[in-house]
Amino acid sequence: MSNETSAAASSRGELFLLSAPSGAGKTTLIRSVIESLAREGGGGLEFSVSHTTRQPRQGEIAGKDYRFVGAAEFQRMIADDLFLEWAEVHGNYYGTSAAAVDPFLERGIDVLVDLDVQGAERLMHRFPAAHSIFILPPSRADLVGRLEGRNLDGADEIARRLAVSLWEIRRYDRYQYVIINDDAKRASRALQAIVLEKRQRRLRMQRRVEGILADFSQNSSS
Repeated sequence: MSNETSAAASSRGELFLLSAPSGAGKTTLIRSVIESLAREGGGGLEFSVSHTTRQPRQGEIAGKDYRFVGAAEFQRMIADDLFLEWAEVHGNYYGTSAAAVDPFLERGIDVLVDLDVQGAERLMHRFPAAHSIFILPPSRADLVGRLEGRNLDGADEIARRLAVSLWEIRRYDRYQYVIINDDAKRASRALQAIVLEKRQRRLRMQRRVEGILADFSQNSSS
């Protein structure tokens, strides 16, 4: 690898792909890790806000949780090739726009994308260097309790989501990392550890190391 190519690679942000069955708690984990990194001075992790045609749920904020658009607008974006990936999930469309990912990576900012298994597999092919993480509930009973406890879906919708979750869980082996969310704090620490470990790779640290070496060279006594 040439010095120019090495410098470009070291300055590019890391891409993290996070998937989980509906109700497994990935949204809570994402918020916890972003807040923790910011609090500890280790920010630089951008959450990619996906587009969706579904209606906002109680407490969701447009532009923060999702970019809510109509079906016609979503189809226009598909036609204009604005999505890195898109899929129909639970009867609604979801998509990750290039504008929500590429500019941040190019500026050296890490990006975390919350997406379904279909979308994750598409981005794995598109970004082979991405880090893929699958969040699992500790049991089916736990997932049922979470879906029922959030009071967002009726019995039929919960049954459908559980059926889909089995298909999703069977595809866990496509991912590089698996976190079992049996304890929110422990799962959050595990996710944060993955992010921090990738930031310490030699190539990523190259510019800082070169600066330290230069400082030693300039100030070393003969």
